[in-house]
Parts: sequence; structure tokens; C-alpha cells
Amino acid sequence: MARNRIQFGKRLSLSAFQERYGTEEQCRQVVVAWRWPNGFMCPACGGHDHAIVGKRRLYLCHGCRKQTSVIAGTVLENSLVPLTKWFQATWLITQSKNSISTLELSRQIGVKWDTAWRLRQKLASVMAEVEARRSFKGRIEMDDAVLGGEKSEAEGGKRVRGGANKVPFVVAVETTAEGRPRRVLLHPVERHDGKSIEAMAHEKLTAGTHVVSDGLGCFRAVTRAGATHTPIVSSRAPEQPEKIPALKWVNTVLGNLKTAIAGTHKAIWRPYVGRYFAEFQFRFNRRHDLPRLFSSLLAAAAGARPRTHADIRLA
Repeated sequence: MARNRIQFGKRLSLSAFQERYGTEEQCRQVVVAWRWPNGFMCPACGGHDHAIVGKRRLYLCHGCRKQTSVIAGTVLENSLVPLTKWFQATWLITQSKNSISTLELSRQIGVKWDTAWRLRQKLASVMAEVEARRSFKGRIEMDDAVLGGEKSEAEGGKRVRGGANKVPFVVAVETTAEGRPRRVLLHPVERHDGKSIEAMAHEKLTAGTHVVSDGLGCFRAVTRAGATHTPIVSSRAPEQPEKIPALKWVNTVLGNLKTAIAGTHKAIWRPYVGRYFAEFQFRFNRRHDLPRLFSSLLAAAAGARPRTHADIRLA
């Protein structure tokens, strides 16, 4: 049986990571290169003439005299965590197939759980910001799903798709002309109805996109956003939806997502579901080049606006 070239693809190994980013100075130089690829530019006046001063090695602009640190104005701003630990956390989050729990992250990089949580949420917010700008086109496999499933007394112990403990969302997989998965979208919605699906389609789908879904009526709403739609009604659904060839990849991705959540995180607090979806999506959509996946996230973090604790705390 042939090996999956993506699963067996080249990764940024631990030894290679340590060689490139093992010291604070190495990490500092990388952040400088990402922030100012054409040389230092003062964030206040745009000047380039500068000096590096003090123990903190601040950049002093000769034009306006403003002092700027390497991490000021980035998502790393005001962090007392060394850059090496930021880099280690990013490596662990991006190079692990099913990510890593916050508790294990705190153990691996040697910080308290609260520190690891803040660091992770800042990186997750950057991934969510990047993925929010992504649009989809071509052939799209689409399905409805619900995160959660615990029975509650309010629900009378019954399993219902719209329970208070559950998060409804839409899974969409863009495929290539050869029928292989290219990119994934995990989009939380208020409910699986035409209004929510239409809003998602206007936001995420390019006009002319062709959507293939099961027979759920709400998916017809994609046509109101300029997409075409083919419903697949099969006698195998809902007992064996994964056996429907036309929906193979969306069901595969959904299964992988639920396995990653159950195996790694156990459970996700409802307000933060979107960020964990964005993390899964960010990794999947860049899975063909894992070393670049690591650098893409850190480069995005270096170019992102600062986040305060109030910004990252959603509940």
C-alpha cells in the first residue's frame, strides 16, 4: 500500500528547530527580519535612521526619538515570556498532527497553565484572523455538524441537534480537479437554516462555486449567493454518510476533527470553539509544507496587532 505523501512529508524536526531557534538571539533576529524585511522603519514617523540602546536593546529613531522594542506593536507585545518559549509553543502547535492540549503545552515549554493559555489564545486569534480572510471556489463538499452531544436534563435526556450544550457548524472541503481535498472551512453558525447558510455563502464562497451536500434543505440557500448546488440523497444516509462517494472528503475531515478534539482537548469551552476550529483549519490548509506552516504562523504573529487579556478572554 502506497504511503500518504502528506503524512510522511518532511517536517521541521526537533533537532532542526533547536539548531535554528534554540537561543533568544536567534529568535530575536528572526522576528526583526519578519517585522522589517527592508530594514528598521519607525512605527511613529517611518524613519530608518536609528540606534540600538539600553539593556533591552530598544530601537531609537533618530528622527522622532521614539524608542521601539522588537515585539512592540505585535501580538507578542508586553509579554514577559522569552521569545524561545513563543517559538517552542508555535512549533508544538503547528507540527503536531492533532495539536496539543494547553496543559501539555505548559509542561513542554515550562510555564504555568495560565501563561500557556494566554499564549495559545493569542496565537489562535492570529490564526482565526488569517483564516477569516480566506474564500473558497470550485467544487465544495459541504455538510452540517454539531460539536458536543452530552444529554442534559433540560433536553429530557434526548440527543437533539439544537441542544444548549452544542455548537452547530458547517464543514466545507474544497477539492481539486482530481477530486483530492485542497482546503477546509469550519464555520460556526447559529443554527442550520437557510439564513445562516446564505450568510456563510456570501462571506466565504466565490460566485460560481459548485456545492455538493446531502439532502438537508438549508443548503439550497447557497444558490442565493451565486453558487450552484447538487444535493445527494442516498438510502445510506444517515446511517452511513461516510460511504457516500460524493461526500467522502467532508466526512473524512469531520471525523479527523472530532478525533483531534476528543483525543487532545477532551472538550472545548463554547466561546472558544471558533479559535480551535481556526487552528485546525490553519494547519490543514498548510499541511503540504509543515516547516513553512511554522514560519507562517510566527510571521503572522509578528505582523498582527497587539492583544490584551481582555481581547483574548471571550467569557
